[in-house]
Amino acid sequence: MSEVWHWLATPLSGAATHAIAPQVYWHARLMVLAWGILLPGGALLARYFKVLPSQNWPSVLDHKGWWHGHRTLQWTGMALASVGIYVIWNHASPSPLAHVHGTAGWLLMLLGWLQIMGGLLRGSKGGPTALQLRGDHYDMTPHRIWFERLHKWLGWACVLAAMGVMVAGLLLADAPRWMPLVLGLWWLSLLGLAWQWQKQGRCIDTYQAIWGPDPRHPGNHLPPIGWGIRRPFEPQKHGQS
Repeated sequence: MSEVWHWLATPLSGAATHAIAPQVYWHARLMVLAWGILLPGGALLARYFKVLPSQNWPSVLDHKGWWHGHRTLQWTGMALASVGIYVIWNHASPSPLAHVHGTAGWLLMLLGWLQIMGGLLRGSKGGPTALQLRGDHYDMTPHRIWFERLHKWLGWACVLAAMGVMVAGLLLADAPRWMPLVLGLWWLSLLGLAWQWQKQGRCIDTYQAIWGPDPRHPGNHLPPIGWGIRRPFEPQKHGQS
């Protein structure tokens, strides 16, 4: 057993010792917490928890827990990632891998903050429970359609890209072997949960989650935006019984 623990504690390069500067390990911890846990968690929350298993949908509509949770996790994740950038600001490494990691990391941070800022441009909501019926979301205007397409595609692209950036960071820091193993198991567990929730039909169309399947709602006559999204009730076509 001691040999196993020794192997797990050994750096990826096989070096006898592992020592990194404090700003490097704080940068790594903050980035793993942000990009490895909080941001993927927020993305999964938005995809699979718009309607709760215990929710009497469609009698009970517009459960906002997913929205508040998604927004909190994404804002907190990007804030912590920004602190992670700050603590490593003056640390430089001449290696080509450090250049790749740094360039990819800056691009990822830019896209992450664009996601946050883009969320503020999602348009008005509207709908029967709002003060004004007309709204970008309720009417599914071109503005809203393009926002959803970009926000969903870019969000998942960032989550996937972050995995590669973190792997490069582990190699650059010559991390102990247990770290990539734990991260790999964590990502596999998230993938397993996503697969299970997808099979259960938990990925409900946002529009119907908020306003239900009534064909009087204009957005119900448009296809859902994104892959694998389930619309439990499709409005009947005109002329059909």
